[in-house]
Amino acid sequence: MDDRELSVVNYEKVLGVWISADIKCSKQSTYVCNKATKVLGMIKRTIRFKDTRVMLSLYKSLVRPYVEYCISAWNPPYKKDTEIIEKVQRRFTKMINNMEGKSYEERLYCLKLWTLEERRNRQDLIEVFKMFNGLSRLLFNEFFLL
Repeated sequence: MDDRELSVVNYEKVLGVWISADIKCSKQSTYVCNKATKVLGMIKRTIRFKDTRVMLSLYKSLVRPYVEYCISAWNPPYKKDTEIIEKVQRRFTKMINNMEGKSYEERLYCLKLWTLEERRNRQDLIEVFKMFNGLSRLLFNEFFLL
């Protein structure tokens, strides 16, 4: 290209998403988990009174955007990647007062949260609905065959 040789790379970051040469998203899952965990650690160190309302607000505004950024493009197909991402929300739910001794599902129910996998599936369904009803720029017939 312009008399320059293009180099071969294993990973490339495009619009904030790590993509590997084999189109796998394991590096993106790890990257996202590390960033979100750092923010969770900062919240844990700086917030003394962990009121449910305040903690949920902090989580939804500071942590979850890392985990869900551009998720439609890199939705992890492998169980190990989904578990890494879900671990972030597990850690968060354990940080809230009065959640000791409860299972993850019970904590989610008390906090009125969905698992991150359920949120990803819901977002995919919403996008397909928009495509099917002509509410999206993407055409349904280009992606699906009835």
